Amino acid sequence: MFNIPKVTKNLLLINVIMFVFTLINEDFMIRTFALFYPASPLFKPWQIVTHMFMHGNLMHIFFNMYSLFLFGSEVERSIGPKKFLVFYFVTGIGAALLHLGVQHLQFAAYANNFQAAINMLRTPTVGASGAVYGVLIGFAMLYPDSVLTLIFPPVSLKAKWLVLIFAGIELATGIFVTTDGVAHFAHLGGMLFGWLLMLYWKKYYRLYNRDKWI
Repeated sequence: MFNIPKVTKNLLLINVIMFVFTLINEDFMIRTFALFYPASPLFKPWQIVTHMFMHGNLMHIFFNMYSLFLFGSEVERSIGPKKFLVFYFVTGIGAALLHLGVQHLQFAAYANNFQAAINMLRTPTVGASGAVYGVLIGFAMLYPDSVLTLIFPPVSLKAKWLVLIFAGIELATGIFVTTDGVAHFAHLGGMLFGWLLMLYWKKYYRLYNRDKWI
C-alpha cells in the first residue's frame, strides 16, 4: 500500500469503506448512493457520483479494485495525481451519463410495458466499472504496446488491441444481451470519455504538463 500513488490509494480506500457500510446496512446505502433512473422517486443528483463507490458483492469490488490498482497506479504515475483525479471522475460520470441516456431510450420503448418500466425505476446501478474501463483505455493510450496477459483465456495481447476487443465485446453484449444485469453502455461511456479526455490533453500538450492539468 505504501507504493501505491496517493489518488489511487485513496480511491481504493473509499471504495472499501463504502462496501463495508453496504454490508452493514445494504438497504440504506443502495437507496441513498446507488444510481437510479431520474424518473424514479429514489433518484438523487449526487448518485451520479456516489454510485461509482458502490458495489454489489465481494467479487464485484475485488475485480474493479484489482484493475484500478494495476492500471490506475501506472496512469497516475504518468500523468500526475491532479490529472488522474480529474480523469477518474470524468470517466465515471461520463459512464453514468451514457448509461442514463440508453436507459432513457429503453424507458421510452417501454411505453406499452408497464411492468418493464416499473422494474427500470426500481433497479439501481452500482460499481466503479465505468471509471475503471476509462482507466484501462487511458493506460492503453499511454502504453499501447505494453503486453498484457489474460488469466482466462491465457493469451497475451498488446494493450491497444485488448481495449479494442473489450470495447467490441461491451458493444455487442450491450446491444444483444439485455438480461445479464450488467451496465455495458456504462463501460463504453467510461472508455469514450477517457479516450476523448486523453486526446484533448495530448492535442493541447497538457498530458504530461503538471502545471496545465485541465
